[in-house]
This record gives sequence, C-alpha cells and structure tokens, in this order.
Amino acid sequence: MNIHEYQAKATLKGFGVAIQEGIVAQTPEEAVEAAKKLTEQTGTEWWVIKAQVHAGGRGKGGGVKLAKSLDEVRSISNDIIGMDLVTPQTSAEGKRVHQVLVAQDVYYPGESETEEFYLSVLLNRAIGRNMIMYSTEGGMDIEAVAEATPHLIFHEEIDPSVGLQGFQARKIAFNLGLSGNAFKQMVKFIFALYKAYDSIDASLFEINPVLKTSDDKIIAVDSKVSLDENALYRHKDLAAMRDIREEDATEVEAGEAGLNFVNLDGNVGCMVNGAGLAMATMDIIKLSGGNPANFLDVGGTANAERVEKAFRIILKDKNVKAILVNIFGGIVRCDRVAQGVVDAYKNIGEIPVPIIVRLQGTNAVEAKKIIDESGLKVHSAILLQEAADKVAEVLA
Repeated sequence: MNIHEYQAKATLKGFGVAIQEGIVAQTPEEAVEAAKKLTEQTGTEWWVIKAQVHAGGRGKGGGVKLAKSLDEVRSISNDIIGMDLVTPQTSAEGKRVHQVLVAQDVYYPGESETEEFYLSVLLNRAIGRNMIMYSTEGGMDIEAVAEATPHLIFHEEIDPSVGLQGFQARKIAFNLGLSGNAFKQMVKFIFALYKAYDSIDASLFEINPVLKTSDDKIIAVDSKVSLDENALYRHKDLAAMRDIREEDATEVEAGEAGLNFVNLDGNVGCMVNGAGLAMATMDIIKLSGGNPANFLDVGGTANAERVEKAFRIILKDKNVKAILVNIFGGIVRCDRVAQGVVDAYKNIGEIPVPIIVRLQGTNAVEAKKIIDESGLKVHSAILLQEAADKVAEVLA
C-alpha cells in the first residue's frame, strides 16, 4: 500500500528522521493559512506547493511549484488542486489532484552550496536481506542514473541477525562525500530512516532527494513509502492512511467483495480459483495468442453470488473480448460452480462477449452437462489447452 508524501514524512518524523516541514491543504484558502503557519514555525519566506498523488515525476507534469508570496500560494494551489496530473508514472489521463502539500523552502542561501542525494531502503529478494541503495545523483530518476552512470549507485546489505551497523552508516556518508557536521547528520539520518523502515513493515522507502542544506543539515525533501499490506493488521494507524481515490476503482470494488483482482491491459477476462491456477491460466492465454485482461481469484467459494460479482467486474473493462472461467473443483464441487455460472449469467442478462468455462475436479462431468444444456452462449471445456484453444478461436 502506498501513502502520500505528507503522510510518509509525518511517519518518518515520528522516528526522528529530519524532514522538510509541510502542511497539507484541500483548498487554496487552506494553502494560504498553511503557508502563514509554516512561516511562524520555521521562518520560511517562500513555499513549495506539491501535488499529493501516488506517482513520481510530479514536477515534470507541473505538480511542484515554488511560491514567493501568499498570492502565489493561492494562485498555484488553485491551479494544481483539481488538475489531472500527467507524469511518467501515470496513464495518459493522469491522476486527479485532491490536495497539496505546502512545504517550507529549504534551499535557502548560505556560505556553502546545497547538495542532493538519493537514498532508499528496500528488500533485496535475491539474497533475502534489506538493502540501502544510495547515490550522489539525487533529484534525478534513479533508473536514468543506473543506465548512464551505474558506478554512481552504491549498495549496502544489512545482516538481519545484527541489523544496521555504525560502520555501514559511516561508509554511506563517506561515499556520499560528506565531512564534518554534515557527515554526523547523515549517519544519524540513516539510522533513523532504517529504524522507521524496519518498525512499520515497509517494503520500500525512497527519499529523493535527501538534501544537505547550506548549513549542513540533512533532511528528507521528498518521501515515497510503500507498506507491506500483509502486515497492516499490526499497524492500524498506517492502514487508516489508505486513499482509495488513488487506486483503481475496479480493484477497490473487487477487494470489498472479497475477490483478489488486478487490472491488466489485455483482451481476455480471467475468472479462476487459486492464485497458482490463475497464473497458469494467464500464461496459457498468452501462449495461445490472447492477452490476459486481469488477474481474478474468486477463492474457494465460487458460488453464484461471487461468480456474478466477478462477471460484473470483468465486464467493466471495455477491452475484454472473451472471458475464460477456469475452476478446479477440490473443496467446491464443479457442478455447483457450473450452476453458479448459469445463474449468474441469467441474473446479469445478455453478456456481450463469449464465455469459455473449464471445470475440472469433483463432478466435472456433471458440470459440463449443466453448461452444455443451459441454452446459454457458453462454451465448455475439460482440458486447459482445450479452453485456451476455444479462446483463440472466438478471438479470431
């Protein structure tokens, strides 16, 4: 689960991570009041207005701007709130902006120059250890840095039996070219950041940029935090930060119905029970010339109500040209699933795309008979390859 920048920064601050202070605002008027309050708290005379959406590259799409007066705070906030922000990480339609973060200006003048770094904490699945990835090239797309100058990206693996060690934090600060008070502040920053990552069961922390200010402070200017959804039961406060407006509406609806659903960009809708079988079904659709339009696992209770809900969710995708139902009857009997498919079809009415149903397992023969004698436009199959061939046939 992703959370907004302002939520991520508040979480990090709670673990002692130094951040760029900011206040979230829903309207231009709230933004002006937030700017006034920030000036009282931090002394800042300029403010950064940031669109709050779950996507990177906001500045490239016009979602991050500097305001040098309260009138500009109001004007910029008015332009950003309500806009459909298009970034390299959104669709062509973009994402609607519902709120902005009014943040203090931290690029204030001083005797020394500011520097920007990249710092992230994530799980390296290849070795089963957490890893800190960092670079002197902060403020840039890390993918571009990796492609053009891979020698500027460093990694530090964390042994789970001992955790982050002092020499590792110092090594990171040294590789970033820091010295004096900035070196000490970076070491402190890294320890606080790793503690936050480990404590909240995060799957990713990405701070880009981490800023060394002109007076040698180290602060998080931006923050992307992804949480492990499987651990949210331990963090009710974090679960409450979920913003469903940022998520796919169909996936949210499916989740509320207890269906495991992920939208894809293909033309064949999939309805399967069991994640492994779902993956195999998607693979054979691809091998047969089609493209999966979704991942949908109805679980072990593929009754008429769940099947109907699954059909309705799949049919919301106008790109779907056929639907493949692939159910293995182990706990649930195939004949009951078949009857559920027939009942769901009748409840929905005329379904505009071909449906191929493959039921295998307990009472599979009886299930095929129910489908074949239903009088509906439903094709039955026993073997998975047979079902995939029928999909290819109806798509031709």
